[in-house]
Amino acid sequence: MSESSKSPKPLPLPVPTSADVARRAGVSRATVSYVLNNAEAVRISEPTRRRVREAAEELGYVPHAAARSLRAGHTRIVLLPTPHVPIGPLYSTFLNELQWALRRLDYTVVQYGSLGLSGDEAARAWAELRPVAVISLGGTTLSSHDVATLKRAGARAVITMGPVGVPGAHALVMDQQEVGARAAAHLVGRGRRRIGVVVPREEGMELFSAPRLAGARRVEGAEVEALPMAYSEESAAELAARWRGLRLDAVFAYNDEYAMLLMRALQDEGLRVPEEVAVIGADDLLIGRLLRPRLSTVRIEMPTGDHLASLVDRAVREPSEVTERHDLMTAEAVRREST
Repeated sequence: MSESSKSPKPLPLPVPTSADVARRAGVSRATVSYVLNNAEAVRISEPTRRRVREAAEELGYVPHAAARSLRAGHTRIVLLPTPHVPIGPLYSTFLNELQWALRRLDYTVVQYGSLGLSGDEAARAWAELRPVAVISLGGTTLSSHDVATLKRAGARAVITMGPVGVPGAHALVMDQQEVGARAAAHLVGRGRRRIGVVVPREEGMELFSAPRLAGARRVEGAEVEALPMAYSEESAAELAARWRGLRLDAVFAYNDEYAMLLMRALQDEGLRVPEEVAVIGADDLLIGRLLRPRLSTVRIEMPTGDHLASLVDRAVREPSEVTERHDLMTAEAVRREST
């Protein structure tokens, strides 16, 4: 085939600019910038805002993130490192709400897989993305040095979620001991004294399970025994098979998912719930109310995603060396048929 008979390569489509959007919408480039960057200091009518957004959508125009960051002096990236441990439906819902709320505030949420990275390694990797804020959900233990590394890279806010705070970071404290204490106190109040506490065998779960066990042990009148169990039918069946020899009359099964798994195995062994074994979980999942007997639980109240997103936004807009501690949840026992 001759050179002249070859099909010509298609020319690249022109990249739309803010000037193109301005011409299409009949406004200035400054107005386009104000609208698409959600500038709050400039008053622009809603019809104009709508016209600019429609023009940008029609042209396929997307603002240049790097250029916008240079103008603002920082990015709009909020880094959300992926937790190292499995999280249940309660926390998944909370994180989804948080991401939607941050997006409504014009932040770009970036999830980062940090599995296998130490605190120092993770902090350096996160800093490379130049986030304006980092929300560490647990699994990666940060030090005050790591927080300083992130702030030197431009992070205006570092927020940690866990049982204790980190110097230099805002702390969202989750008192997991309170969950275990509420569960054990409920069982003691129902006349149960010898209480087994399920401790998940899964790696990394001790971040939550260890303080829940400690909370149960601090309840007066409770004789607590730790019961390692994996999240599998086989492990639950093995524990249920030796239950009578343990001489326990109740179990706090870490959360509703482990509780449902173990309760089914106990029933398969011919043990009556709650007559012979009282069972309580945590998280108050809907499916627990559909079981028979209905599952007693510890209901955990967490703030809305909007509330935490507002806290992040305030910390970004008004950075300060003074950090804050926020208690992230409250817990209360809910009695149903399994206790």
